[in-house]
Amino acid sequence: MILFRSLLFNLLFYINLTVLLLVAIPSIVMPRWAPLAMARVWGRTTLWLLRVVCGIGVEWRGLDKIPPGGVLIAAKHQSTWETFALVTVLADPAFIIKRELMLIPFFGWCAWRAGMIPVDRSAGKAALDNMTAHARAAVAQGRQIVIFPEGTRRGAGAPPRYKIGVAHLYVTCGVPCVPIALNSGLFWPRRRLIRYPGTVRVEVLDAIPPGRNRDDFFAGLERDLEAATARLIEEGARELGLGPLADRPQAQR
Repeated sequence: MILFRSLLFNLLFYINLTVLLLVAIPSIVMPRWAPLAMARVWGRTTLWLLRVVCGIGVEWRGLDKIPPGGVLIAAKHQSTWETFALVTVLADPAFIIKRELMLIPFFGWCAWRAGMIPVDRSAGKAALDNMTAHARAAVAQGRQIVIFPEGTRRGAGAPPRYKIGVAHLYVTCGVPCVPIALNSGLFWPRRRLIRYPGTVRVEVLDAIPPGRNRDDFFAGLERDLEAATARLIEEGARELGLGPLADRPQAQR
């Protein structure tokens, strides 16, 4: 039954995405709010499909901890889930994404118009400088810069691999950093079609004020974010009836 519901959801997910991308075409020549509004529709309809088809709900904790105005959001990245779900709760997000995604017809055009920040991973220091310039401009507009500190999806419970880019942005942008822990990878595992019923838990941690030493910030972010994430994973594991974290396959990847 879980497999059938997962396959049905995946079919509906891509149908929904395709239809919304076609509907969003006019937003490419409209102000930023238009493609962002379509992204929120995508996020909300996908969350609805997950709940109705797969039995996957969401519990948001601590959203009131996100300060108004320009801020850096450092979120765990375990699944495709957070790429659309976070859009639904942020006022004016600017995601830092792979440059290759901006080259996808329709999707990339909308992402460009919505002011997402592309990163060319092969460009080295130039890529970091370009990302920083775009991020500072977005912060000046009062936007939330969303970065996944590990740069790519990591399985729920996998050893962390944080990149220094998040610390660089924290220092150069001079704004608070809000860590976000989650356990989405338990219910929407990366690179798998299966979707497990349960509750994705998302927890916003206390904002880290600007002005800290780069190395202290970097170490503290990883420590606190990993501790909160491990706790949320254990909560989800109990709901799914899984064993200890170290015994699960995804913890090894």
